[in-house]
Amino acid sequence: MRSRYSAYALQRHDYLLQTWHPTTRPADLGDPDQARTKWIGLQVRRAQTLPADAQGRECGLVAFVARYRVGSRGYRLEECSRFVREDGRWFYLAGEVSTEG
Repeated sequence: MRSRYSAYALQRHDYLLQTWHPTTRPADLGDPDQARTKWIGLQVRRAQTLPADAQGRECGLVAFVARYRVGSRGYRLEECSRFVREDGRWFYLAGEVSTEG
């Protein structure tokens, strides 16, 4: 999770796409506000291993809060992300997101 946060902060779209599971990965990360987004903090609230999925893969969950600014306005993003481990690597699957300004 921390490496993906860093990739957002550094605008490393290549890394974000490489660590996103192919079954849920978007074609691109074309966010028009991203160039103006300044990521200012990450707090991991919970990380846990989940039971294996139907394919026997290790699964995990990470709940976090990320703070960022666009221009002079601050935002807080809360997400509970699901990950799956394949061939020794963790991949982001999806998450439940809530944002507030």
